[in-house]
Amino acid sequence: MSIPFEHLQWMYETMVKIRTYEERLVEAYAEGKYPVFNIGAGPVPGEMHLAAGQEPAAVGICVHLKPEDTVTAPHRPHHHAIAKGVDLRRMTAEIYGKATGLGKGKGGHMHLFDPATKFSCGGIIAAGMPHAAGAALASKMRGKDWVAVAFIGEGAANQGAFHETLNLAALWKLPLVVVIEDNRYGISVPKALSTAVERNDARAAAYGIPGYYVADNDVLEMYRVSREAVERARRGEGPSLIEIETYRYLGHFQGDPEVYRAKEEVPGLREKDPIRRLREHLLAQGVAEQDMAAWEARAKAAVDEAFAFARDSEYPAPEAALEDVFAASEV
Repeated sequence: MSIPFEHLQWMYETMVKIRTYEERLVEAYAEGKYPVFNIGAGPVPGEMHLAAGQEPAAVGICVHLKPEDTVTAPHRPHHHAIAKGVDLRRMTAEIYGKATGLGKGKGGHMHLFDPATKFSCGGIIAAGMPHAAGAALASKMRGKDWVAVAFIGEGAANQGAFHETLNLAALWKLPLVVVIEDNRYGISVPKALSTAVERNDARAAAYGIPGYYVADNDVLEMYRVSREAVERARRGEGPSLIEIETYRYLGHFQGDPEVYRAKEEVPGLREKDPIRRLREHLLAQGVAEQDMAAWEARAKAAVDEAFAFARDSEYPAPEAALEDVFAASEV
């Protein structure tokens, strides 16, 4: 399969941007929380779920999407948001709780909403799937070729919303693609101890739809199967299910002691880092190192600008807590 150069470039630069962003968040989140971990302290209080290592799942499909397409994400959403084109400055401001954030600082990192790019996420397991199906239904009823993509974790494939959504999407032939990110653990529970099937792509057969499996966090294979699924959806042929074996380098949340996995697991995963593998592929294709260095610099500059914007922004006024809420008289 031949991949256009501009797609390879976009995927590499976006993966670097995601990784840089997540690494900066590790540092920002840790401010003021130690020596004894205090989840409520520092400039970024509350929980934080990071996705360093899972970049292929996001870029491999978002490269095929249009601005009019919808993406829903779970509680680990930054790689999806960045790949969909969410404003990095406003997203970072939201994570810092600032008034310039996507939700005026009221949602935080698990509740990022950007109507401009048709992106949303939430902390309830599998809850984004019905929302994505609704967007797909709206697309079909309006006669558009817009596609909806729902990202979930492998644990979400055991939720009722997963099965209910796929059943209706298959019945109505909705333009929906569900991407399952199998990072081995549902919080601390290994997949083998929670899921009756070894691979969730097998579940697609129950609904008469295609199921794809991407092994070893392979961004090029994710690109291939995603293109097929998205094109199929645009043609009005219905939904598809993709499961990608991906790797979570960090804990389920920042501060996670990670006692549930062996100490050598993450170093072993990092040895086959997807960004390095894509870089080696680009070099083999004849791309110059100085060109990739320019892409990397551009990605890192965007991250620097976003964090500077967030830190310099103002917090919401106290009275803003009473705005953007339903009053009894409005119900």
